[in-house]
Amino acid sequence: MSAPPTSSGAPVTDRRQLIDYIASGNKPKSDWRIGTEHEKFGFILDSLKPMPYDGPHGIRAMLEGLQQRYHWQPVIEGNNPIALLKDGCSVTLEPGGQLELSGAPLENIHDTCREVHKHLSEVKSVAEAMGVAFLGMGFAPTWKRSDMVWMPKGRYKIMGDYMPKRGNLGLDMMLRTCTVQVNLDYSSEADMVKKFRTSLALQPIATALFANSPFTEGQPNGFVSYRSHIWTDTDPDRCGILPFVFEDGMGFERYVDYLLDVPMYFVYRDGKYLDASGLSFRDFMAGRLAVLPGEIPTISDWADHMTTAFPEVRLKKFLEMRGADGGGWGRLCALPALWVGLLYEQSALDAAWDLVKDWTAEDHADLRLGVPRQGLKMKFRGGTLQSVARQVVAIAREGLSQRRRLDAGGSDETGFLHVLEQVATSGETPAEQKLALYNGRWNRDLSHLFREFAY
Repeated sequence: MSAPPTSSGAPVTDRRQLIDYIASGNKPKSDWRIGTEHEKFGFILDSLKPMPYDGPHGIRAMLEGLQQRYHWQPVIEGNNPIALLKDGCSVTLEPGGQLELSGAPLENIHDTCREVHKHLSEVKSVAEAMGVAFLGMGFAPTWKRSDMVWMPKGRYKIMGDYMPKRGNLGLDMMLRTCTVQVNLDYSSEADMVKKFRTSLALQPIATALFANSPFTEGQPNGFVSYRSHIWTDTDPDRCGILPFVFEDGMGFERYVDYLLDVPMYFVYRDGKYLDASGLSFRDFMAGRLAVLPGEIPTISDWADHMTTAFPEVRLKKFLEMRGADGGGWGRLCALPALWVGLLYEQSALDAAWDLVKDWTAEDHADLRLGVPRQGLKMKFRGGTLQSVARQVVAIAREGLSQRRRLDAGGSDETGFLHVLEQVATSGETPAEQKLALYNGRWNRDLSHLFREFAY
């Protein structure tokens, strides 16, 4: 989630402005960048309980420690630090205190991985002095919803009040999930459409490869990616697989029409979030928004509204890949490697599209519902998803090889795929690895998970 917005930019009086805003993301290939984001759960070492906001083991102290020791600039809402900024990066808070790094737009995976390592090293150094640590999982493995402390951000109060009206698991999404995602560029509307379709079709493959949320409140939950399942019962107005993306006529305009049909959450004015939950951005454009009668939106209000839709791939001025569970330190660089390999070289994109172009709407729906529970073992088109995953990772490897982005030692970016190649070859996801430990050496005691998998 982003830091508090400001209402700025041109007034929005015409739908064409919204289309042009997204189209302004078109970039030549030489300017394509990689922006990686990841979230993690903080916990107190002595008790294994989630970090609160206040107190010596709290998120506030963590943010203040990063600010003082590593010169991050704070973002304040009310009297509370709720984000940090430095060098094109931000450290922000999810509703239950999950700490997120939103990375800078970088040229290659080597730079991305250096950024991740630097951030986690900073976090670890501050955390050790506080008696806390962080864990990369898709869903909080032991904590109840009532254990979580809401962060003091105005938008979360509005969202938290609205979520239960639209689904049963929206509060769990907010409070108890973590993800890793990557943001990638496109050169034109046609390039965007092909990348959107390809990545949306393949998002369940990424979900399976990164599946890492098999526990709920200390017990196996029957899923390999419970985080992914949660999104199926969060809010049907703003989640899902977007069948229209695969239909004729898909483009910037069609996506704008989709977003205009997504109900609003809030409007930010004068340092405060105004509750606009369930209201229409179309009415806002016509000056008929009940909470701001007579006022019309600015382009920044549109940018805020775009962040409140949660499909598996989200279009802004770039494309966001949103299908993966949070994971261990060594896996965070694998997600951008996978998607850059698939989407940033034309031959790889063509090969990936060839793999999925005849998948039907029923195929997409079956994958979306089946993968959270079955992962790579899901039966699909006469085989298993594992065989598809092997093909996908191989295409990504070839794409990275063709990019020829070398580090100082002469290595290209393909090494970042090793962890995914192991999963695709073995068919065993991170979730299944942890389930084996749970039923074996851990003797069904998840305290071992915190000790062995903390950053």
